Amino acid sequence: MKHYEIGQGPGIDALELKDGAAKAPAGNEILVRVEASSLNFHDYLVVTGGIKVAPGRVPLSDGAGIVEACGPDVTRFKVGDRVIGTFFADWEDGPATAERTSRMLGDHVDGFAATFVTMPETRFTRAPEGYSAVEAACLPCAGVTAWRAVTVEGQIKPGDTVLVQGSGGVATFALQLARLAGARVIATSSSEEKAERLRALGADEVVNRVATPDWGKRVRELTGSGVDLVVEVGGGDLGQSLQALRSGGQLCLVGVLSRQAIQFAPVHMIHANRRITGITVGSRKHQADLVRAVELGGLRPVIDSTYPFEALADAFRHMEGQNHFGKITIGYN
Repeated sequence: MKHYEIGQGPGIDALELKDGAAKAPAGNEILVRVEASSLNFHDYLVVTGGIKVAPGRVPLSDGAGIVEACGPDVTRFKVGDRVIGTFFADWEDGPATAERTSRMLGDHVDGFAATFVTMPETRFTRAPEGYSAVEAACLPCAGVTAWRAVTVEGQIKPGDTVLVQGSGGVATFALQLARLAGARVIATSSSEEKAERLRALGADEVVNRVATPDWGKRVRELTGSGVDLVVEVGGGDLGQSLQALRSGGQLCLVGVLSRQAIQFAPVHMIHANRRITGITVGSRKHQADLVRAVELGGLRPVIDSTYPFEALADAFRHMEGQNHFGKITIGYN
């Protein structure tokens, strides 16, 4: 099998492509032939040194493939099943705890940048029926994060209003899931071209945050009282996001793409009784629920581009350029 490892020095160019033998599954392990993966900002930080991992780690948290062999104790899958990996190695169900969220695929344990992987069956769910491998590989990190923010924590229902930021994987999934729940969606963007694509995807309104620096006020004008939920991906100064939120509303902090320290005026929280909830992807149960939801709702992930396995470094460079719309994916031959 072929696999990538984090090299001695941080950076995209330090990725090392190596050959090795696939491990035979034992106990409750399954051997999966990986067909596709997708990139997340977390993966970019691992590869570029923003998150420190030991040299030799196999990166990438997302993976979709076919079960090739099963250990003697496997009960959930059989040879030929199409599966997708989970973001966390140990979080099957229940609330988030330090123990359940302490190990991430492609970070604390080896991930899916390999043509074959051998892992416990508890680190997989079935893939959605009718999805290609590339589409299925978009779900584990970005899809589950958006599902947890919109459905589990946000509990969005018909008639609610949701604000999403930008056009990355989490934002486009959150937009689609909110629309699937019957909510009105307002998006922010810095590009008029991307704004049009967000409208085509289902956004009711798009506010250009560059042309309108006080975009939180504009969102309140569009809604009258503010949105019920903000899916926050930027981090840093939360002032505009909190001003866009209604009294008693919720901000789900799912990422800090700005890499800036979180800051906000306490008056934006206390006086209006607003809530901030931290989101770290989700459990195996959350992923299984998402798989059923996308099958029933007909939701398809937004894919920006697909790179071959051998061009993983080029895919990361494309992510670094921050011009993508939706998910950057990897197709394995």
